[in-house]
Amino acid sequence: RLVAGMAASQTVAISDIAIELKRQGVPVLSLAVGEPDFPPPPQVMAAAHEALDKGLTKYTAMPGTHELRSAICSYLEREKGVSYTPDQVLCGNGGKQGILQTMLAMCNPGDEVIIPAPYWTSYLAIAQLCRAKPVVINMKAEQDYCTQPEDLEAAITPATRFFILCNPSNPTGAVHPKALLERLADVIRRHPQVIVMADEIYEAITYDEPHLCFAAIPGMYERTVLINGFSKGVSMTGFRLGYLAAPLYITKAAAKVQGNNTSCPCAVSQYAGVAALTKVDATFGKEQLVNFRRKRDFVVQRLRSMPGVFCPVPQGAFYVFPTISSFFGKKTPKGSLIADAMGLCEYLMRECHVALIPGGAFGAPDAMRISYATSMEILTKAMDQIESGLAALR
Repeated sequence: RLVAGMAASQTVAISDIAIELKRQGVPVLSLAVGEPDFPPPPQVMAAAHEALDKGLTKYTAMPGTHELRSAICSYLEREKGVSYTPDQVLCGNGGKQGILQTMLAMCNPGDEVIIPAPYWTSYLAIAQLCRAKPVVINMKAEQDYCTQPEDLEAAITPATRFFILCNPSNPTGAVHPKALLERLADVIRRHPQVIVMADEIYEAITYDEPHLCFAAIPGMYERTVLINGFSKGVSMTGFRLGYLAAPLYITKAAAKVQGNNTSCPCAVSQYAGVAALTKVDATFGKEQLVNFRRKRDFVVQRLRSMPGVFCPVPQGAFYVFPTISSFFGKKTPKGSLIADAMGLCEYLMRECHVALIPGGAFGAPDAMRISYATSMEILTKAMDQIESGLAALR
């Protein structure tokens, strides 16, 4: 009954159409995938091979090896200015597991979880799985989709348990400036029952607005569960390795859930994770940022040149999130009505052969998500086909 009440995934619906078109031989250009388009650093791959060659394939300590958790602590202190001990770190199978386990451990039925929209698709479902009540607050494109303190304040009640802050944001690419984060922290200080779930998985991918770790703000260390991992900055998506860092009582509670669920993450992935933190120098990240910035600028420029499209400039991650509601109510060349973002994305998929994700999947029905984590050749073709498809609507 709990699962039956969850909404069907629009991302799955679009994926099913893409799979069927590809089966028919249609060359679909996908701008839907949420993972980097480059391989992991060679040091990571070498470490994975070394782990296999050494036979490091057995169970490890349930929260992750001490070596990995120590490397995470060193990274967070060096790069983010926050100090944790290894027993405050819990490694799991991706950052998503850390979010789910923490909320299972810390939420009672009926507790409220504040989720700014646009949101990552899993936040809503995770809250529901924990029998918590999602409370969605809507962010505005004109404010670069950043959470505003007055909206957060208005949403908090005595039942509020978590506030989820995805920074940088999936799906919008928004990066909250330091001054705004400090104002959000002022709100949190007034409500001691609220825990901040700071999803910072994209923290290594920012452009002109630097990332500030929420736990580094005075008074927020004790109130924050930091979520991070290895999927985005070093492209280890298939390794399925993430972690949480939190006050010890929260980490211990989440560890109880993991101990009765998956136990330790993959041993080979952990060995590769240590290499990612200790052997990959800053040059790798800087090169990828140059690459992503070039693609971001190209896509934003092309979208802004299309009549009817409003597109904020994202400051992080590898997504743009344009508003496309001006096309609702128009008809395709074949006479079909475009009623919403799902209809527009389905049209662009079937007729223009470009896969995009409708904004409704992220709680933003007037928009769509475009990933630019692909080649410039594909981006150029996709932008041409999107532009032609939109211009053909009447």
